[in-house]
Amino acid sequence: MKLLLDENLSPRLVELLDDLYPNTAHVHNLKLGASEDGDVWDYAKAHGFAIVSKDSDFAERSVLESDPPKIIWVRLGNCSTSDVEVLLRSNHEAIQIFLEEDSETCLLLGRG
Repeated sequence: MKLLLDENLSPRLVELLDDLYPNTAHVHNLKLGASEDGDVWDYAKAHGFAIVSKDSDFAERSVLESDPPKIIWVRLGNCSTSDVEVLLRSNHEAIQIFLEEDSETCLLLGRG
């Protein structure tokens, strides 16, 4: 599972989630910090990443684009890195199924 964490999530999550999501990267580590959403989108699509973000822009874009990268939309509002870690850990199976299936492009996690 290749997850690409958006800049609104902590880079520490890469290390914290390595046991469940070993191919996770953060936009800052890929020199994509402060990049336009389109650049992050294109990178994720070209390199087989699913984008994990708290930003609704990626979720909205996934509806409009054909053949988008998968989007995992974290809906926790103001929260700690630990809260995001717990959310991604507790939904590991759902995320795995979502990434393997072709029918859905966006997975909402949290307080939908």
